[in-house]
Amino acid sequence: MIAPEDMAHCVEAIRHGSRSFHAASRLLPTRVREPALALYAFCRLADDAVDLQQEKADAVLRLHDRLDRAYAGRPLDAPADRAFAAVIEDFDMPRALPDALLEGLAWDAMGRRYATLSDLRAYSARVASAVGAMMCVLMRVRDRDALARACDLGVAMQLTNIARDVGEDAREGRLYLPTDWLQGAGVDPAGLLRDPRPTPELASVLRRLLREAGQLYHRSEAGIAALPLSARPGIFAARFIYAGIGGAVARNGFDSITRRARTSGGQKLGWLMLSGLRAGLTVALPRSAVIHARTLPETDFLVRAAAKDAAPDWSESLHQALVALKLQEQNRRAPLMPPIPAAR
Repeated sequence: MIAPEDMAHCVEAIRHGSRSFHAASRLLPTRVREPALALYAFCRLADDAVDLQQEKADAVLRLHDRLDRAYAGRPLDAPADRAFAAVIEDFDMPRALPDALLEGLAWDAMGRRYATLSDLRAYSARVASAVGAMMCVLMRVRDRDALARACDLGVAMQLTNIARDVGEDAREGRLYLPTDWLQGAGVDPAGLLRDPRPTPELASVLRRLLREAGQLYHRSEAGIAALPLSARPGIFAARFIYAGIGGAVARNGFDSITRRARTSGGQKLGWLMLSGLRAGLTVALPRSAVIHARTLPETDFLVRAAAKDAAPDWSESLHQALVALKLQEQNRRAPLMPPIPAAR
Protein backbone atom coordinates (compact mmCIF):
# COMPACT_ATOMS: atom_id res chain seq x y z
CA MET A 1 0.00 0.00 0.00
CA ILE A 2 1.22 3.50 -0.83
CA ALA A 3 1.45 5.84 2.17
CA PRO A 4 -0.98 8.78 1.83
CA GLU A 5 1.78 11.40 2.15
CA ASP A 6 3.82 9.68 -0.56
CA MET A 7 0.74 9.52 -2.78
CA ALA A 8 0.12 13.25 -2.30
CA HIS A 9 3.70 13.96 -3.39
CA CYS A 10 3.28 11.84 -6.54
CA VAL A 11 0.04 13.60 -7.45
CA GLU A 12 1.71 17.02 -7.21
CA ALA A 13 4.72 15.85 -9.24
CA ILE A 14 2.46 14.73 -12.10
CA ARG A 15 0.16 17.76 -11.82
CA HIS A 16 3.13 20.00 -12.69
CA GLY A 17 5.36 17.63 -14.68
CA SER A 18 2.93 15.82 -16.99
CA ARG A 19 -0.29 17.76 -17.44
CA SER A 20 -1.57 15.55 -20.25
CA PHE A 21 -1.33 12.37 -18.18
CA HIS A 22 -2.71 14.13 -15.12
CA ALA A 23 -5.80 15.10 -17.12
CA ALA A 24 -6.27 11.59 -18.49
CA SER A 25 -5.73 9.97 -15.08
CA ARG A 26 -8.86 11.62 -13.72
CA LEU A 27 -10.92 9.06 -15.62
CA LEU A 28 -9.10 6.05 -14.15
CA PRO A 29 -10.63 4.17 -11.21
CA THR A 30 -8.86 4.85 -7.90
CA ARG A 31 -7.41 1.34 -7.72
CA VAL A 32 -5.55 2.05 -11.00
CA ARG A 33 -5.12 5.84 -10.78
CA GLU A 34 -3.09 5.88 -7.56
CA PRO A 35 -0.48 3.27 -8.54
CA ALA A 36 -0.39 4.80 -12.04
CA LEU A 37 0.41 8.24 -10.59
CA ALA A 38 3.11 6.64 -8.43
CA LEU A 39 4.54 4.92 -11.50
CA TYR A 40 4.52 8.11 -13.58
CA ALA A 41 6.04 10.10 -10.72
CA PHE A 42 8.97 7.68 -10.51
CA CYS A 43 9.39 7.74 -14.30
CA ARG A 44 9.24 11.55 -14.28
CA LEU A 45 11.85 11.62 -11.53
CA ALA A 46 14.05 9.22 -13.52
CA ASP A 47 13.80 11.32 -16.69
CA ASP A 48 14.58 14.57 -14.86
CA ALA A 49 17.41 12.95 -12.90
CA VAL A 50 19.20 12.31 -16.20
CA ASP A 51 18.00 15.19 -18.37
CA LEU A 52 18.74 17.95 -15.86
CA GLN A 53 22.20 16.71 -14.82
CA GLN A 54 25.55 17.48 -16.42
CA GLU A 55 27.07 14.19 -15.28
CA LYS A 56 24.53 12.00 -17.05
CA ALA A 57 26.41 8.70 -16.72
CA ASP A 58 26.53 9.04 -12.96
CA ALA A 59 22.83 9.97 -12.92
CA VAL A 60 21.86 6.82 -14.84
CA LEU A 61 24.02 4.64 -12.57
CA ARG A 62 22.41 6.19 -9.49
CA LEU A 63 18.99 5.40 -10.96
CA HIS A 64 20.06 1.80 -11.46
CA ASP A 65 20.99 1.67 -7.79
CA ARG A 66 17.62 3.16 -6.84
CA LEU A 67 15.85 0.45 -8.84
CA ASP A 68 17.95 -2.21 -7.11
CA ARG A 69 16.94 -0.82 -3.74
CA ALA A 70 13.25 -0.58 -4.67
CA TYR A 71 13.18 -4.19 -5.86
CA ALA A 72 14.99 -5.31 -2.70
CA GLY A 73 12.28 -3.66 -0.60
CA ARG A 74 14.72 -1.03 0.71
CA PRO A 75 13.83 2.07 -1.35
CA LEU A 76 15.62 5.35 -1.04
CA ASP A 77 13.97 7.52 1.61
CA ALA A 78 12.06 9.64 -0.91
CA PRO A 79 8.30 9.70 -1.64
CA ALA A 80 8.48 8.56 -5.28
CA ASP A 81 10.89 5.72 -4.43
CA ARG A 82 8.78 4.48 -1.53
CA ALA A 83 5.60 4.66 -3.63
CA PHE A 84 7.20 2.80 -6.54
CA ALA A 85 8.53 0.10 -4.19
CA ALA A 86 4.96 -0.40 -2.97
CA VAL A 87 3.77 -0.74 -6.58
CA ILE A 88 6.48 -3.34 -7.28
CA GLU A 89 5.36 -5.42 -4.31
CA ASP A 90 1.60 -5.06 -4.80
CA PHE A 91 1.60 -5.84 -8.54
CA ASP A 92 4.64 -8.14 -8.94
CA MET A 93 6.09 -5.73 -11.51
CA PRO A 94 8.56 -7.51 -13.85
CA ARG A 95 12.01 -5.96 -13.45
CA ALA A 96 12.61 -6.04 -17.23
CA LEU A 97 10.06 -3.23 -17.71
CA PRO A 98 11.71 -0.46 -15.63
CA ASP A 99 15.09 -1.76 -16.77
CA ALA A 100 14.02 -1.09 -20.37
CA LEU A 101 13.11 2.47 -19.40
CA LEU A 102 16.50 2.90 -17.77
CA GLU A 103 18.23 1.66 -20.92
CA GLY A 104 16.33 4.27 -22.94
CA LEU A 105 17.53 6.96 -20.54
CA ALA A 106 21.08 5.66 -20.97
CA TRP A 107 20.68 6.02 -24.74
CA ASP A 108 19.54 9.61 -24.16
CA ALA A 109 22.56 10.29 -21.98
CA MET A 110 24.83 8.98 -24.75
CA GLY A 111 23.22 11.30 -27.29
CA ARG A 112 22.33 8.31 -29.44
CA ARG A 113 20.98 8.98 -32.95
CA TYR A 114 18.47 6.84 -34.85
CA ALA A 115 19.18 5.97 -38.45
CA THR A 116 15.86 4.30 -39.27
CA LEU A 117 12.26 4.18 -38.12
CA SER A 118 12.96 0.78 -36.57
CA ASP A 119 15.79 2.29 -34.53
CA LEU A 120 13.46 5.05 -33.37
CA ARG A 121 10.78 2.52 -32.47
CA ALA A 122 13.34 0.64 -30.37
CA TYR A 123 14.06 3.85 -28.45
CA SER A 124 10.34 4.64 -28.11
CA ALA A 125 9.71 1.12 -26.84
CA ARG A 126 12.08 1.75 -23.96
CA VAL A 127 11.07 5.24 -22.88
CA ALA A 128 7.31 5.00 -23.57
CA SER A 129 6.03 1.49 -24.35
CA ALA A 130 7.70 0.16 -21.21
CA VAL A 131 5.44 2.50 -19.25
CA GLY A 132 2.42 1.30 -21.24
CA ALA A 133 3.26 -2.30 -20.41
CA MET A 134 3.62 -1.37 -16.73
CA MET A 135 0.21 0.30 -16.87
CA CYS A 136 -1.28 -2.99 -18.09
CA VAL A 137 0.33 -4.75 -15.14
CA LEU A 138 -1.35 -2.23 -12.83
CA MET A 139 -4.69 -3.21 -14.40
CA ARG A 140 -3.89 -6.91 -13.88
CA VAL A 141 -3.83 -7.38 -17.68
CA ARG A 142 -1.27 -9.90 -18.92
CA ASP A 143 -2.86 -10.85 -22.26
CA ARG A 144 -0.27 -10.68 -25.05
CA ASP A 145 -2.58 -9.03 -27.61
CA ALA A 146 -3.67 -6.31 -25.16
CA LEU A 147 -0.05 -5.72 -24.17
CA ALA A 148 1.01 -5.43 -27.81
CA ARG A 149 -1.61 -2.73 -28.42
CA ALA A 150 -0.55 -0.90 -25.24
CA CYS A 151 3.00 -0.86 -26.62
CA ASP A 152 1.66 0.52 -29.92
CA LEU A 153 0.10 3.37 -27.95
CA GLY A 154 3.39 4.06 -26.18
CA VAL A 155 5.32 4.28 -29.46
CA ALA A 156 2.64 6.55 -30.96
CA MET A 157 2.78 8.91 -27.99
CA GLN A 158 6.58 9.09 -28.12
CA LEU A 159 6.60 9.79 -31.87
CA THR A 160 4.12 12.60 -31.20
CA ASN A 161 6.37 14.07 -28.51
CA ILE A 162 9.34 13.90 -30.86
CA ALA A 163 7.42 15.71 -33.61
CA ARG A 164 6.39 18.43 -31.15
CA ASP A 165 9.87 18.97 -29.67
CA VAL A 166 12.13 19.06 -32.75
CA GLY A 167 13.27 22.65 -32.23
CA GLU A 168 13.70 22.35 -28.48
CA ASP A 169 15.68 19.14 -28.88
CA ALA A 170 17.89 20.56 -31.65
CA ARG A 171 18.80 23.58 -29.53
CA GLU A 172 19.89 21.13 -26.81
CA GLY A 173 21.98 19.15 -29.31
CA ARG A 174 19.50 16.27 -29.49
CA LEU A 175 18.10 14.67 -32.63
CA TYR A 176 15.51 11.89 -32.68
CA LEU A 177 14.13 12.02 -36.21
CA PRO A 178 15.26 9.08 -38.39
CA THR A 179 18.36 10.31 -40.18
CA ASP A 180 17.56 8.30 -43.33
CA TRP A 181 14.22 10.12 -43.56
CA LEU A 182 15.94 13.48 -43.13
CA GLN A 183 18.56 12.76 -45.76
CA GLY A 184 15.93 11.39 -48.14
CA ALA A 185 13.98 14.65 -47.78
CA GLY A 186 17.11 16.75 -48.39
CA VAL A 187 17.62 17.80 -44.74
CA ASP A 188 21.19 17.68 -43.41
CA PRO A 189 21.03 16.33 -39.81
CA ALA A 190 24.16 18.24 -38.78
CA GLY A 191 22.80 21.42 -40.31
CA LEU A 192 19.50 20.97 -38.48
CA LEU A 193 21.35 20.77 -35.18
CA ARG A 194 23.61 23.68 -36.01
CA ASP A 195 20.88 26.03 -37.22
CA PRO A 196 17.34 24.66 -36.72
CA ARG A 197 14.86 26.29 -39.09
CA PRO A 198 11.40 25.35 -40.33
CA THR A 199 11.52 24.24 -43.97
CA PRO A 200 9.12 22.43 -46.30
CA GLU A 201 11.53 19.50 -46.36
CA LEU A 202 11.56 19.19 -42.56
CA ALA A 203 7.77 19.59 -42.50
CA SER A 204 7.46 16.58 -44.82
CA VAL A 205 9.44 14.45 -42.34
CA LEU A 206 7.21 15.52 -39.44
CA ARG A 207 4.10 14.83 -41.49
CA ARG A 208 5.43 11.35 -42.21
CA LEU A 209 6.26 10.75 -38.54
CA LEU A 210 2.80 11.80 -37.38
CA ARG A 211 1.21 9.60 -40.05
CA GLU A 212 3.10 6.66 -38.54
CA ALA A 213 1.90 7.68 -35.08
CA GLY A 214 -1.68 7.91 -36.36
CA GLN A 215 -1.61 4.33 -37.60
CA LEU A 216 -0.41 3.15 -34.20
CA TYR A 217 -3.06 5.19 -32.37
CA HIS A 218 -5.66 3.41 -34.50
CA ARG A 219 -4.20 -0.02 -33.68
CA SER A 220 -4.09 0.80 -29.98
CA GLU A 221 -7.85 1.32 -29.76
CA ALA A 222 -8.51 -2.40 -30.18
CA GLY A 223 -6.35 -3.03 -27.12
CA ILE A 224 -8.21 -0.48 -25.00
CA ALA A 225 -11.36 -2.56 -25.49
CA ALA A 226 -9.53 -5.48 -23.84
CA LEU A 227 -8.85 -3.52 -20.63
CA PRO A 228 -11.13 -3.51 -17.58
CA LEU A 229 -14.20 -1.44 -18.40
CA SER A 230 -13.57 1.08 -15.61
CA ALA A 231 -10.07 1.82 -16.98
CA ARG A 232 -11.04 2.30 -20.62
CA PRO A 233 -12.10 6.00 -20.43
CA GLY A 234 -8.75 7.03 -18.93
CA ILE A 235 -6.69 5.23 -21.55
CA PHE A 236 -8.89 6.53 -24.37
CA ALA A 237 -8.30 10.00 -22.90
CA ALA A 238 -4.52 9.54 -23.06
CA ARG A 239 -4.85 8.36 -26.66
CA PHE A 240 -6.96 11.37 -27.73
CA ILE A 241 -5.02 14.00 -25.78
CA TYR A 242 -1.64 12.93 -27.15
CA ALA A 243 -2.99 12.55 -30.69
CA GLY A 244 -4.36 16.08 -30.23
CA ILE A 245 -0.80 17.32 -29.73
CA GLY A 246 0.02 15.89 -33.15
CA GLY A 247 -3.00 17.71 -34.55
CA ALA A 248 -1.66 20.96 -33.09
CA VAL A 249 1.68 20.34 -34.82
CA ALA A 250 -0.18 19.92 -38.12
CA ARG A 251 -2.18 23.13 -37.56
CA ASN A 252 1.12 24.94 -37.01
CA GLY A 253 2.16 23.89 -40.51
CA PHE A 254 4.48 21.22 -39.08
CA ASP A 255 6.68 24.02 -37.72
CA SER A 256 8.07 22.64 -34.45
CA ILE A 257 11.07 24.96 -34.58
CA THR A 258 9.58 28.41 -33.97
CA ARG A 259 6.18 27.32 -32.61
CA ARG A 260 5.18 25.11 -29.69
CA ALA A 261 2.18 22.86 -30.28
CA ARG A 262 -0.32 23.37 -27.46
CA THR A 263 -3.80 22.15 -26.66
CA SER A 264 -6.35 24.11 -24.65
CA GLY A 265 -8.26 23.18 -21.54
CA GLY A 266 -11.45 23.19 -23.60
CA GLN A 267 -9.97 20.71 -26.05
CA LYS A 268 -8.87 18.42 -23.22
CA LEU A 269 -12.37 18.57 -21.73
CA GLY A 270 -13.83 17.61 -25.13
CA TRP A 271 -11.46 14.67 -25.42
CA LEU A 272 -12.34 13.53 -21.90
CA MET A 273 -16.04 13.54 -22.84
CA LEU A 274 -15.30 11.72 -26.11
CA SER A 275 -13.31 9.14 -24.16
CA GLY A 276 -16.28 8.29 -21.99
CA LEU A 277 -18.44 7.87 -25.09
CA ARG A 278 -15.90 5.66 -26.87
CA ALA A 279 -15.43 3.52 -23.76
CA GLY A 280 -19.19 2.98 -23.64
CA LEU A 281 -19.28 1.90 -27.27
CA THR A 282 -16.72 -0.84 -26.60
CA VAL A 283 -19.38 -2.65 -24.59
CA ALA A 284 -21.86 -2.69 -27.47
CA LEU A 285 -19.54 -3.27 -30.42
CA PRO A 286 -17.83 -6.59 -31.27
CA ARG A 287 -14.13 -6.79 -30.58
CA SER A 288 -12.01 -5.60 -33.51
CA ALA A 289 -9.79 -8.13 -35.29
CA VAL A 290 -7.03 -5.49 -35.05
CA ILE A 291 -6.47 -6.71 -31.48
CA HIS A 292 -4.59 -9.64 -33.03
CA ALA A 293 -2.30 -7.50 -35.22
CA ARG A 294 1.32 -8.57 -35.14
CA THR A 295 3.39 -7.12 -32.30
CA LEU A 296 5.96 -4.55 -33.37
CA PRO A 297 9.30 -6.41 -33.38
CA GLU A 298 10.84 -3.59 -31.33
CA THR A 299 8.31 -4.05 -28.49
CA ASP A 300 8.07 -7.84 -28.43
CA PHE A 301 10.49 -8.16 -25.50
CA LEU A 302 8.23 -5.92 -23.40
CA VAL A 303 5.14 -7.97 -24.24
CA ARG A 304 6.89 -11.20 -23.27
CA ALA A 305 8.18 -9.68 -20.04
CA ALA A 306 4.80 -8.28 -18.95
CA ALA A 307 2.98 -11.49 -19.93
CA LYS A 308 5.55 -13.54 -18.03
CA ASP A 309 5.78 -15.66 -21.14
CA ALA A 310 9.42 -16.77 -21.26
CA ALA A 311 10.35 -13.29 -20.07
CA PRO A 312 13.79 -12.29 -21.37
CA ASP A 313 16.70 -11.55 -19.06
CA TRP A 314 17.17 -7.88 -19.84
CA SER A 315 20.04 -7.38 -17.39
CA GLU A 316 22.79 -8.05 -19.96
CA SER A 317 21.43 -5.55 -22.51
CA LEU A 318 21.11 -2.91 -19.81
CA HIS A 319 24.56 -3.74 -18.47
CA GLN A 320 26.10 -3.21 -21.91
CA ALA A 321 24.37 0.16 -22.24
CA LEU A 322 25.60 1.26 -18.81
CA VAL A 323 29.17 0.15 -19.57
CA ALA A 324 29.13 2.01 -22.92
CA LEU A 325 27.79 5.13 -21.21
CA LYS A 326 30.43 4.98 -18.49
CA LEU A 327 33.24 4.58 -21.04
CA GLN A 328 31.89 7.49 -23.05
CA GLU A 329 31.80 9.66 -19.94
CA GLN A 330 35.35 8.66 -18.96
CA ASN A 331 36.62 9.53 -22.44
CA ARG A 332 34.90 12.89 -22.25
CA ARG A 333 36.56 13.69 -18.94
CA ALA A 334 40.03 12.39 -19.94
CA PRO A 335 42.62 15.19 -20.11
CA LEU A 336 44.15 15.87 -23.50
CA MET A 337 47.49 14.22 -24.12
CA PRO A 338 50.37 16.73 -24.00
CA PRO A 339 51.80 17.56 -27.41
CA ILE A 340 54.83 15.56 -28.51
CA PRO A 341 57.88 17.84 -28.85
CA ALA A 342 59.05 18.29 -32.40
CA ALA A 343 62.29 16.48 -33.29
CA ARG A 344 65.35 18.71 -33.60
